[in-house]
Amino acid sequence: MEARMKSPANPDVIAAIQQLTKAVYAAGADPLVLELVHLRASQINGCAPCVFAGVASAKKRGETDERLHNVVAWRETPFFTEAERAALALAEAATRIQDGAPGVTDEIWDAAATHFDEKQMSAITLNIAITNFFNRINHTVREQAGKTW
Repeated sequence: MEARMKSPANPDVIAAIQQLTKAVYAAGADPLVLELVHLRASQINGCAPCVFAGVASAKKRGETDERLHNVVAWRETPFFTEAERAALALAEAATRIQDGAPGVTDEIWDAAATHFDEKQMSAITLNIAITNFFNRINHTVREQAGKTW
């Protein structure tokens, strides 16, 4: 499969997204939590370029192969903290909003809110939204894995 566009990025849009990303990482949430959330949402959406870039970015921040290989099965592994589990559950619920899915329930939200303050919750939520945004663009234009941003 080939990408439908060589460069789908509008420089103004890229600048705006960079500002959003900067705000996400400045909000005080653990950068590795943000990386895990990005990776899990991208796995759910089957976005190969974002999975590839997410793994590379997490590794640059010191994430281990053991944990990265197990994000897809985080519930069944001992490798994640309770805070990370709450963030991963939030990412899954916010990403899986297809017909009939309950989305982010009060229970999921409250579990995450016990580990993160309001500013961090805002950053995690925005990070999930940005990830889903990129996942959908990449699917539309058939972006290929292998790039890091």
